[in-house]
Amino acid sequence: MAFSKEKRRFKIRKRVRRNISGTESRPRLSVYRSNNEIYAQIIDDVAGKTLAAASSRDKEIEATGNKSSIAELVGKAIAERAIKVGVEKVSFDRGGYLYHGRVKSLAEGAREGGLKF
Repeated sequence: MAFSKEKRRFKIRKRVRRNISGTESRPRLSVYRSNNEIYAQIIDDVAGKTLAAASSRDKEIEATGNKSSIAELVGKAIAERAIKVGVEKVSFDRGGYLYHGRVKSLAEGAREGGLKF
C-alpha cells in the first residue's frame, strides 16, 4: 500500500506526538511547513494554550533570501518571543517533517536566539 506524502507525514507526526508533550516547565515547539511559508508555535499542552507564535508571514520578518534563511529568522523570532514570556527550555516537535532544510534552519535559529532543546 503506497502512502501519499501527506499520509506518511501524519503517520510520523502521530508517532512523534505519542512521546512529546508540552508542559508548563517545558512547552512544545511545534513546526508547520507549507510550500511557501513556515510557522512555529510554543504550546503548553496541559493548559491547551499557545504561549508564543512566529511565522514567515509576520511583518517583522523580512522576506528576502531563500526559504532556509527566512526559516532561520522565524526561529530567532520565536526564541525572542518565548524568552519574553519566560520560556527557555522546549521540546522540539518537527511535525513529521525530516530534520533537514527549513526545519533544521528554524531549529538552529531558535537555538541561536537562546532556546534550549
